[in-house]
Amino acid sequence: MFKRTRRLRVNENIRSLVRETFVNRMDLIYPIFVIEGENIKEEINSMPGVFRYSVDRLPEIIKEVEEAGIRGVLLFGIPEHKDECGTGAFEDDGIIQRAVRRIKEISDVYVITDVCMCEYTSHGHCGIIEDGYVDNDRTLEYLGKIALSHVKSGADMVAPSDMMDGRIRKIREVLDEAGYVNTPIMAYSAKYSSAFYGPFREAAESAPKFGNRKQYQMDPANIREAMIEIENDILEGADIVMVKPALAYLDVIRWARDKFNVPIAAYNVSGEYSMIKAAAKLGYIDEESAMMETLTSIKRAGADIIITYFALSAIHLIS
Repeated sequence: MFKRTRRLRVNENIRSLVRETFVNRMDLIYPIFVIEGENIKEEINSMPGVFRYSVDRLPEIIKEVEEAGIRGVLLFGIPEHKDECGTGAFEDDGIIQRAVRRIKEISDVYVITDVCMCEYTSHGHCGIIEDGYVDNDRTLEYLGKIALSHVKSGADMVAPSDMMDGRIRKIREVLDEAGYVNTPIMAYSAKYSSAFYGPFREAAESAPKFGNRKQYQMDPANIREAMIEIENDILEGADIVMVKPALAYLDVIRWARDKFNVPIAAYNVSGEYSMIKAAAKLGYIDEESAMMETLTSIKRAGADIIITYFALSAIHLIS
């Protein structure tokens, strides 16, 4: 005898009662771009509805985040000056350091900082260049300095996104030695070399000046390798692991959820956001429906945390 499954789809009341997957505001982290200067709130051309803020304008977006009931933000800094070693990334008066201090003066929102060098290096790569190649172990020393400077400024969590081997271990050692044993690390563990980062690179002014990042970010074809990366980060001390991008890598999220008993974050990246925005503008899709279907798919795949530029837009549609 077959089962009439349509009985449970007759109207919204019964559909809601049997719904298996829910996205709620506690799942979401909102990314914020912080730029040098004063009185700046500028929209990013390729990311409609997303802005770059100067430090003095941060209270506006933080208030909006708080009123939406979102508990966490992820900060990306865009410095005025860059150099070969990205030294601005760990200066005490750097853009992220000042942004963190300003937010902590006005709010108890949970502040996560991106730990990387690409926004701060003149060449746009995520580490120290030696003979055209990113030197893994030299880069670790700089990543440790960056993470420590963020935490000293008040960051609640650091999120290294560089994909250097051993960086979680190095950052954990640096933080512990400085007395920050309770500061967690969210590792960009399975970060793929993806075409979906294009709008972000405009927003953060972080496109590489030569070559690409395939020598350190993951090959989109590989999933077993992602499990190795995630396991390594867990063993080195990561408290949360991340899959990035999210939408094109739902299978990776699912594999990670089945294999590892740790919180899993997924980054619904800029290209995924802009793709929906562009299609909706042309009238090809309904923006709200596509947004919620995307976020639900990420949650259904197994993500506990979703980092998304849709966070503020989705609030009125979720619990």
